[in-house]
Amino acid sequence: MSGAPADREASVAEVGEFGLISRVTAGRVHPASTLLGPGDDAALVAAPDGRVAASVDMLVQGVHFRLDWSTPEQIGRKAAAVNMADVAAMGAVPTALLVGLGCPPTTRSDLAEGLADGLWAEAMTQGAGVVGGDVVSAPSVTISVTVLGDLQGRPPVTRSGARPGDVLAVAGRLGWAAAGLSVLTRGFRSPVEVVGAHRVPAPPYAAGPEAAAAGATSMIDVSDGLLADLGHVAEASSVSIDVRSEALPPATRLVEVAAALGADPMRWVLTGGEDHALVATFPPDATLPPAWTPIGSVSEGTGVTVDNTPYDGAAGWDHFSS
Repeated sequence: MSGAPADREASVAEVGEFGLISRVTAGRVHPASTLLGPGDDAALVAAPDGRVAASVDMLVQGVHFRLDWSTPEQIGRKAAAVNMADVAAMGAVPTALLVGLGCPPTTRSDLAEGLADGLWAEAMTQGAGVVGGDVVSAPSVTISVTVLGDLQGRPPVTRSGARPGDVLAVAGRLGWAAAGLSVLTRGFRSPVEVVGAHRVPAPPYAAGPEAAAAGATSMIDVSDGLLADLGHVAEASSVSIDVRSEALPPATRLVEVAAALGADPMRWVLTGGEDHALVATFPPDATLPPAWTPIGSVSEGTGVTVDNTPYDGAAGWDHFSS
């Protein structure tokens, strides 16, 4: 990034809106899909499929991240990851990100630059670019990311296509981010791999397009909790979904952390959010791609059960629950 170390300690008010934009965009190398990047009224992004998968998510300080728990770069990576997981869940490949940043005028400019570094680092893992955005004054640090994705000729995989008889499967890890949040909430900073799962999720991006190519009938990313997000699929598809708990044994590390905290690791797996694993349904005769593990089934009816029994407790996160 440009600027001497002393400059990085200046506030965004001292740097100025356009000075800050210059700092976070200078020297970036864009992928071929970016036809025109930052610097004009709008960016131009190639859409060879003729359709664009698009999604937006917001991360708010004190709700989705804390600056005493995560570095700016980690927050930036998380902001990119949670959005790119959404287009992966449609069976698309991320191509471009548009970023809105709100922050107090007293915010140090190196925080904004760190956020940009993280956003770019995560986007580049998928060959995507950060093509534009906006910077405004706000009471707390708020990041809004819009992601665009390319379906590459495949039909989109929606939430409404699950059918009775389908196999339920998951790709990616479950329960890790919730365990990390529990650790941080108790005032600890280790185990590092568990805390790191809360700071920066690891969505299985490639598993989305692979599932689409394998004939997945529905798909969703696990942002609010496995059972909560499966509830959206069940409602949209007018089916019932049953999860087999024996197919989802908590990782050994989660069992150890749960024992130390007096928690239930299975609750993390079933209801913990922010891992951004992908869960999908497949026809019974489909060959599942290697990243996917069967965990349940789809039947006629409504709702989501665990081992054919209604789950006792909250199914996941709801921003507006009491």
